[in-house]
Amino acid sequence: MDAIKTLLDTFGVTWPKFIAQVILFLVVWWILSKYAFGPILEMLNERRRRIEEGQLNAEKIKKQLAEAELRYQEVLRKANEEATKLIEEARAASDAHTQKQIQQAIKDAEGVIVKARETISQDRNKMVAEVRKEMVELVVNTTAKVVGKVITPEDQKRLSEETARQLAA
Repeated sequence: MDAIKTLLDTFGVTWPKFIAQVILFLVVWWILSKYAFGPILEMLNERRRRIEEGQLNAEKIKKQLAEAELRYQEVLRKANEEATKLIEEARAASDAHTQKQIQQAIKDAEGVIVKARETISQDRNKMVAEVRKEMVELVVNTTAKVVGKVITPEDQKRLSEETARQLAA
């Protein structure tokens, strides 16, 4: 015990001062814990709670972002499928329309060919009729000059009919 007393005397510790300092320390500690440490610890706990909420919100947002990305990819895939389908339908419609136009052009061309043949046939018939008429006149005139007499209308008619029959054969 003497050693402790010597040690306390060496450091200048006296019991009444020591007890007063302990009481003063406890009072200061109580005041600080009530008015300083308490609010600080409460503020730190509140901050920790907010950080945890922020992390939970961040995780929720990450999940929502991942879900949104999946929905985006799905919508994009569907849009691409629809676009491809529309392009194929447009091609099919275009091909059908082109085929229709080709068929119509063929029909129009056939119609033009038929009309041209009819016109050619009419023109040919007209020319043949004119040639026959001129031939008949030429035969009648030539016969009149060869015979040396005036041909009567009956003779002209007979010669015309005979010439027409020979030309037709």
